[in-house]
Amino acid sequence: MPQDTVSSAKLPRVRFAPSPTGYLHVGGARTALFNWLFARHTGGTFILRIEDTDFERSSEEMVGGILEGMSWLGLDWDEGPFYQSKRLDLYKETAAKIVAGGHAYPCFCTKEELEQRRKEATAAGRPPMYDRRCRRIPKEEADARIAAGQPAAIRFAVPEGGSTSFNDAVFGKVEFSNAEIEDFVLLRSDGIPTYHLSVVADDIDMRLTHIIRGADHISNTPKQVLQYRALGAELPIFAHVPLILGPDKTRLSKRHGATSVIAYKQMGIVPEAFRNFLSLLGWTPGGIKDENGKDREIFSSEELIKLFTLEGISKSNAVFDNDKLAWFNTEYIRAYPVQALLPLIEEEWKLAGFTATRSKDEIAHAIELLKPRARNLKDFATAFRSYFADEYEIDPAAAAKFLTGNVPTLLVELGDRYAAAAEFTEASTETLLRGFAEEKGLKAGALINGSRVALTGQTVAPSLFAVMMALGQKRVAERLKKVPQPIA
Repeated sequence: MPQDTVSSAKLPRVRFAPSPTGYLHVGGARTALFNWLFARHTGGTFILRIEDTDFERSSEEMVGGILEGMSWLGLDWDEGPFYQSKRLDLYKETAAKIVAGGHAYPCFCTKEELEQRRKEATAAGRPPMYDRRCRRIPKEEADARIAAGQPAAIRFAVPEGGSTSFNDAVFGKVEFSNAEIEDFVLLRSDGIPTYHLSVVADDIDMRLTHIIRGADHISNTPKQVLQYRALGAELPIFAHVPLILGPDKTRLSKRHGATSVIAYKQMGIVPEAFRNFLSLLGWTPGGIKDENGKDREIFSSEELIKLFTLEGISKSNAVFDNDKLAWFNTEYIRAYPVQALLPLIEEEWKLAGFTATRSKDEIAHAIELLKPRARNLKDFATAFRSYFADEYEIDPAAAAKFLTGNVPTLLVELGDRYAAAAEFTEASTETLLRGFAEEKGLKAGALINGSRVALTGQTVAPSLFAVMMALGQKRVAERLKKVPQPIA
């Protein structure tokens, strides 16, 4: 008898098997991440398989989107990508083995006949399951009809009594009554495999030891377990991970915001932040505390790999919290070394059609200053433009609030004072401004707010005098002297 679990002596072999009928979405990315972390934790193998046998809906564009999303997240694979569309012979051979073992049979029912029977069953209050009529056709008759060229699908002959069960690494023993399992199609009459056949054939052929996937696949698993047993193959260890829900506790969908991984890249999320955030959706590292005694949430990739186990996966569904993701993003941007952040910022600049005109040292200084205030990477190509080039726009609302009365005229004079200053440090620039305000009989705050708008175009910025150090003496003086004057 085949064992219910794979031999523990084998190094794990796991896979991520997306269907290219859409881009890489959040749920798929989390599944890929869990498989990747498990493989890296155990020294096993991570395989990428593209399940593209839905020829009408699959596309090369979607395949490209999946590969891009995985590469952005840093989920490198060891084998693949393998494409099911190029492995059709394997599925036909596997179906033939199941038929030869007496566990499957040809079904000659047409699509129209099946639909009509489903409608009749539903109207009569019966489950709309296949009535197994072709299962009762004698083998000789079935063989003769096939030899005569009559189209036939191949259906699995589910045992008519008893139950099918498996041990799940997350949910424990899971059992289904065989009476609730339809004689499901393995191979369609056109020779194209169903998901149930191709996934089992590939998983056996690729020698997978663990199947880590979403809990929505639990209902598919007994059909796959039946095939493993019919083929005399050793069962892998199944681990079904909880679903990801929106804040309203319904299945995550577009109404909750973006679901494509690449959409988050386009929002200016850094990949390590997204990976860390995803890892904690349905998995916990075991109560590791930070310096304040609270559960730690920030983990490097190396730490996640070291800590990840199947035992840490929760049975409860996870909630995707956009505010929490934003927090992760700001924390990671703040912690990034400038040299690691700069390539990501440069990509944002390129997308925005923006060219930085400052020196490398000036750019690095500005990034270091701005990191604590950045919500996402896009800020460096929008609100922070004035730190990297001299062409920037002043927010009209900011000008209307702070560049009023005699402030613009005084800022021009202040610019002359800074141009002539013998010393230009944070302390000296602050002393000069406050002394100038006192001389003019004005509150220093009016000049500080006005200068911030004139120098950056924004009302919110780091300390004004730190901003001046990032811009430099000449640039500060020039920008203040060019401040727009009120129309008389």
